[in-house]
Amino acid sequence: MKLPNLDSETINRIIEMAWEDRTSFDAIEAQFGLLEKQVIALMRREMKESSFKMWRERVTKRNTKHLSKREFIAGRFKSHNQKT
Repeated sequence: MKLPNLDSETINRIIEMAWEDRTSFDAIEAQFGLLEKQVIALMRREMKESSFKMWRERVTKRNTKHLSKREFIAGRFKSHNQKT
């Protein structure tokens, strides 16, 4: 998976957003232009294997990581750092 060149601050922010339960992959794509598969590849590259496995298991159980699976769209907390 080809990833764009990102500085360490951007990588840290993407990882932070990926760990947040309510930040969707769509929000990460809108802000940084990374598709879900690219975020997964980035997480795999930047994290220890055990941490990546824990994150993957956590994400696959969360409907909130995908806007189309959410029961709500608006009315929830949004970080000031998040553009969408």
